[in-house]
Parts: sequence; C-alpha cells; structure tokens
Amino acid sequence: MPSLVRGVRIVVARFSRTIFFRRVGPTVMPPLEKGMAWLTRGRVQMSGLLVPSLVLYTIGAKSGIERETALMYCPEGRNRMLVTGSNFARDSHPAWTVNLMVNPDAAVRLHGRRIPVRATLIGDDEREEVWRFIERQWPGYRGYERASGRILRIFRLEPR
Repeated sequence: MPSLVRGVRIVVARFSRTIFFRRVGPTVMPPLEKGMAWLTRGRVQMSGLLVPSLVLYTIGAKSGIERETALMYCPEGRNRMLVTGSNFARDSHPAWTVNLMVNPDAAVRLHGRRIPVRATLIGDDEREEVWRFIERQWPGYRGYERASGRILRIFRLEPR
C-alpha cells in the first residue's frame, strides 16, 4: 500500500475514533452522503473520497422494506468485501447487521454499479485473522469494538 494512502488512512482512522466524530458523525454523515449521491447520481460517495465506501441495500428484518446504508468497507481479494457493524462505537448493533442476519441476500452499490451479494457473518474461528487483516488496512479500527463494549459483527460480502 503506498505510504501516502496509509498515512491518510491513519489520520482518518484516528479522527473517526474521536468522541467528537462519534457524537457528530451519526447526525452529519448520512445527509452529506445522500447529497453527494444525488449530485453524482450514485457514482461517488462523500466518504469514498477518503476511504473505500459502498452503499449496502438490505431488506428490513421487521418491515420487509429495502433499506440503504452508506458504509466503509475493506476490500478482501478481487470480489469480496468486509463490512463491520461499528455503529460509531455505540453500545447497540446497527440495524443493517440484524437485516443481514435475517436475510443475507443483499446488494451493494459500488462505483455507481449495483451488485447482488450474499453476506456471511464472520465466525469466532476466523474472527482474529479477519481483524488482523482489517487493521492492516485501517490501523486501530478495532478500537471501535473496545469503545462500544460489545463484539462487533463483521460480514463478508460476496457477489452472487
């Protein structure tokens, strides 16, 4: 990984773990992401300017209605993606993780293209290895898990 990219990721990772960002991010980021998506017709995400980002489409566990969530992801190989339910280090799991557990067939929008995916929850047997992989790309990211006081759900998304 080029040193400039790694340097930017370290700075972004540190800022994203601050108490300020964890308080303001949940309120500010969603409208900014929607505005950027509208301006670019879904081809560019605001967070995607700094970090690999996608829009995840899930089916609501209770409602059955399609939901969309902008997320940072960690590329894993050529076609697989890892997404982590950090929820800004809140003490509750984000709704999209419940949706994937009930209905693992979902879709992502990546670079303006919608791709059907299947989600698999990372099990305990693979968890430490996956965290090491994620932290090689996002140093300190597991700090969200410590700050939240819960085990974060990590999903592997694979095209179907």
